[in-house]
Amino acid sequence: MENYEALLATVALMMGVSWASGINLYAVLLVLGLGGSTGNIDLPAELSVLEDPLVIGAAGVMYCIEFFVDKIPGMDSAWDSIHTFIRIPAGAMLAAGTIGDVTPALEIAAGILGGGVAATSHAAKAGTRLLINTSPEPVTNWSASITGDLLVLSGLWTALKHPEIFLVLFVIFLGVAIWLLPRLWRLIKVVLTKMGRFLGFVKEQPVTGNGADISVSATGIQKNESLAALERLQQLRNEGVLTEQEFEQQKNKILM
Repeated sequence: MENYEALLATVALMMGVSWASGINLYAVLLVLGLGGSTGNIDLPAELSVLEDPLVIGAAGVMYCIEFFVDKIPGMDSAWDSIHTFIRIPAGAMLAAGTIGDVTPALEIAAGILGGGVAATSHAAKAGTRLLINTSPEPVTNWSASITGDLLVLSGLWTALKHPEIFLVLFVIFLGVAIWLLPRLWRLIKVVLTKMGRFLGFVKEQPVTGNGADISVSATGIQKNESLAALERLQQLRNEGVLTEQEFEQQKNKILM
């Protein structure tokens, strides 16, 4: 029973730190560092370095910077883009450190899972914030930022104190993410295309003539139809159905 509870707590902590790292890495480092140094959290030996005052101080400074940057529309998406290369590797490293002194294969497996979970939560956060930034008012942005911070704190607390509940909620999160991310990506592509047209980076196809030729492909179709009509006229003339004068008149109409 004790081994089962220990395994459950380890898996919950591994998934919890990697999931939270994809949303706010510095809050995770600060919570684990302060909790470990004060004795409120029993960290594995591999994560004891987080209790160092230098690590806690650096995490605190970066958390304060992210706290303000994350509430500025546009800046938050730029910050998320940069942290794609920070949150995901850090989530993998923290996940590998939570399982303690085990075989290298288990550490690599934990790192792969942790990196994947961090990437999923990071993509969900970054994509949602990019869509929210299309709204001109700042209240939605601030609300989303504060909600993300509260989610990280409550999620870590649940993973540490109630691992069974956290794992159930984590499975629900994965299901929602699998359903949501493809739809979120389609919406993001629409937003980016509109932004590109507004900024002049994406050119629309010009409309020519009287509106019949909308694109190059439409022009090609029209040419093919004209050639087919001319071939049909040639056949009718050869069969004697059309006179030479009628043939010329119909040909000129097609070529106009």
